[in-house]
Amino acid sequence: MTGSTPTFGQVERTLSQRILALYRAQTGHRLERVTSQIVDHKIVIVLENSVTQPEQLLLGNGKEELAEEIHENLNAVIQPQIRELIEEVVGVSVIDLLSDAKLDTERTGFIALLAEAPRLGDRSGANKNHESRKVS
Repeated sequence: MTGSTPTFGQVERTLSQRILALYRAQTGHRLERVTSQIVDHKIVIVLENSVTQPEQLLLGNGKEELAEEIHENLNAVIQPQIRELIEEVVGVSVIDLLSDAKLDTERTGFIALLAEAPRLGDRSGANKNHESRKVS
């Protein structure tokens, strides 16, 4: 390995940190945790505490449908930025980006399908056993 090729763990951490910063900058909302996992030509990303204060207010007052609609619209606005961020960090084109949210558990998930598996260094610094990587 040449030292200039980042490891899986380094890329997963960078991706998690950049998504955390993106959400903070775009929504003013602080995510509790972002977990990123590269598996072959896919990246799985889980955002915890992804429900904003206005969405929580709506949920707490029986306006679940409106809270879901707002969350979906926020997600639709942020999703192209997530795609661009993934491509920049990983260096591989995203051919599809799937997402869903569970407002009751305050989690949002993304699955990025990549054009090819990223060419990264050793997985020894990464989460070999698919443990969650906490970035706060």
